[in-house]
Amino acid sequence: MPVDLSTTLSWKSATGEAATMLDELQPNILKAHVRDRLTVLFLGFGDAAEARTFLNGLSGLMKSARTHLQEVEAHKLTKAGGTPYLGVGLTAHGYATLGVTAPADPSFTAGAKAAVEKLADPAVTEWEGHYQQTIDAVLLLGDATAGPVRTLRRQVEALRPASVTVVGEESGLGLANANGDGIEHFGYVDGRSQPLFLTEDVDAERDTTDGVNDWDPSAPLEQVLVPDPAAPDPTVHFGSYFVFRKLEQNVRLFKEAERDLAHDLGLRGEDRERAGAMLIGRFEDGTPLTVQSAPGSHHPVGNDFSYDSDKLGQKCPFHAHIRKTNPRGSGGAEAPEEERKHLMARRGQTYGRRHDDPNADLPPRLRPAKDVGLLFMAFNSNLGNQFEFTQQIWANNPAFPFPPDGSHPGLDPVIGQGARAPQKYAPEWGHNNVAEATDPIPQAVTMKGGEYFFMPSLAFLRSL
Repeated sequence: MPVDLSTTLSWKSATGEAATMLDELQPNILKAHVRDRLTVLFLGFGDAAEARTFLNGLSGLMKSARTHLQEVEAHKLTKAGGTPYLGVGLTAHGYATLGVTAPADPSFTAGAKAAVEKLADPAVTEWEGHYQQTIDAVLLLGDATAGPVRTLRRQVEALRPASVTVVGEESGLGLANANGDGIEHFGYVDGRSQPLFLTEDVDAERDTTDGVNDWDPSAPLEQVLVPDPAAPDPTVHFGSYFVFRKLEQNVRLFKEAERDLAHDLGLRGEDRERAGAMLIGRFEDGTPLTVQSAPGSHHPVGNDFSYDSDKLGQKCPFHAHIRKTNPRGSGGAEAPEEERKHLMARRGQTYGRRHDDPNADLPPRLRPAKDVGLLFMAFNSNLGNQFEFTQQIWANNPAFPFPPDGSHPGLDPVIGQGARAPQKYAPEWGHNNVAEATDPIPQAVTMKGGEYFFMPSLAFLRSL
């Protein structure tokens, strides 16, 4: 039976072509792979034949999506550690250099540099040096601890010929709060509300506390997988388009913005925490602002919610980061089922070391202003309709979502790029009194460079 991309997949009961797909698919696509320690290598190809031999050799160091899922299941039962993750992606230029048929997504073909104007990104001349160069491939080396990553790096280097050069390198380092939840550098729980492609993950996510599900996290395989055109059998060999962007975070500036917003709105005492939550859409511990007006120390972080009880933005502002990038059917521009098609599988990792506790109550002057941030990574089946749509039509669009009063909510205060204006907030949670902040929220996230890749099937790499 052909792989059914129109629905989720039960990996435990997968047979036939679905089982073959899992055996030939890279990890980290259908389900996030642990990578608290991450090395990212950007490569250039000097000799096509040597590059093909190198990529073929890398396939021997890689595991399949099925093996990864089996390791996760074994860890639940025995706490046994898994093997490190090696991911391989190619740019359109990399495919051309290899002389191999490339996937046909037009955004992928054009590359990330061509999307600068569309996405309101900084000019390529302002990107960090290695991102300005031509990149042919990316390698992701990740694990829970540093030792296995170093060992894997040595194995990769043993295979790499001199004609395959390391154009640039990044290092990811995971952050977590006291609950063990992953956080980003502004201090907020990150990585929640992912589209789930595996039936087992969907079942585990379901909220059974009240018998009602407000949000369905499931997504069909076609939202992340595409046939691998250069693989031996594209009917069972799949890959995914991969976005990589380095986003530097000015934590000091963002914390100053939180402080100033709390002052502008007259928030007092513990309620001052709501200022930051109105920018993100969640409190630092992950409690959704539309659910309650204060942190709830939720663990695991609650994700079963919608904006049905907040149609006027009296709890969570329309421009809050998580409401802009996942409106949960409340955007007003499309039917909810169409809106869901823009969601992508985010696999980001923080980078940079800092000496302060991100969740401590410290003055902004003690926060880092540079050299920390997020290595944004996401898998897509359609770059234009997922990543680029989310950034351009949602985050960067001051008119989205569409409030009932016809006003413009403004840019996403976290990742929005463009001219910023003062925005509206409800000083009292759930009440219809609206105040406007004195100043616009400053842009505290700067894109430092990136690229588009395709993560091909293992079968493709072995066939080179």
